[in-house]
Amino acid sequence: MHLHQHICISPQQTNDDIGLDNITPSVDGKLLAIEPMLEGVPPGMLRRMSKAVRMGIGAGLPLIKNNEVDGIVIGTANGGMEDCIKFLNQIIDYDEGLLTPANFVQSTPNAIAGQLSLITKNRSYNATHVHNGLAFENAVIDAQMLIGENPGSSYLLGGVDEISSYNYNIDLLAGWYDKTKSNTELYTVASNATIAGEGAAMFLVNNNAEEAIAKIAAIEIFQSTDKSEVESRFKKFIADAVPEMNNTLLISGENGDQRFLPLYATCEYAIGSSIPVVRFKHLTGEYPTASAFALWLACQAIQQQSLPDHLYKYEHNLTQIDHVIMYNQYQGKQHSFMYIAK
Repeated sequence: MHLHQHICISPQQTNDDIGLDNITPSVDGKLLAIEPMLEGVPPGMLRRMSKAVRMGIGAGLPLIKNNEVDGIVIGTANGGMEDCIKFLNQIIDYDEGLLTPANFVQSTPNAIAGQLSLITKNRSYNATHVHNGLAFENAVIDAQMLIGENPGSSYLLGGVDEISSYNYNIDLLAGWYDKTKSNTELYTVASNATIAGEGAAMFLVNNNAEEAIAKIAAIEIFQSTDKSEVESRFKKFIADAVPEMNNTLLISGENGDQRFLPLYATCEYAIGSSIPVVRFKHLTGEYPTASAFALWLACQAIQQQSLPDHLYKYEHNLTQIDHVIMYNQYQGKQHSFMYIAK
């Protein structure tokens, strides 16, 4: 599956004039995405949109407007959750009386893909994958299968999640997030928590290799809490999927939570000390579909043939980037590997 165009909305300057050299600091343990101006969206519709929907439209609409797509495939864990809570609160506040339908319509996870379809009048395949930390990866697999069944077709592929107060408070109480932690010290201060993030990344994908940025050559997803299983699966993934290790980069989903450092360390050890390691969650924070940002970053690395020094974990002498291997995990249970080739 080849990647042709991409747009990313994140807490950093990743849209329009891309600038990853300067890092936007987190506030109270959160990294909030910078929303773009949405053109071509009716004001009445815009006023009723949740932030997740606005981010999804901001990243996806320009790609659909400039390209004919045969379907929309989105991965999200919490899309529309903020509006869902608003609607549930209205049921209590109004004693199950006259409720605002807008919050109900926007409260479902498929609101992002649905709104993109409605605005562009795209009546083709439309699917949303809601699998928590593997939502985006399942969307990738779905898009791969669609392209395999329909050669010559193109699809909009994306991952979107927002920081909803409901989910954030639950995850904070569960110990996943730390309000006192900052992204500037994410990898240096040891603690059993990380910072919250959000964002949206969209890709135009098809099976046409001509003028493609890169291709997703292999992907694997699984659930496990066993470090040895992660190691053995990663070694097998590299042996089966990666033909050569020259000019290769490893993008790690390390998020500053010391409980999961052994998972990332075992993959770094397995791939070898000669492969440079890039970390990105000091830019985005942690959220279920952060791997969509990692895929966008892999495209950037292959396109630009370089990344800012603050992304690298160690000093390196890599001058050419032809292959990118990604490892991400969510809450120590859901794991994914991806191999992106030039």
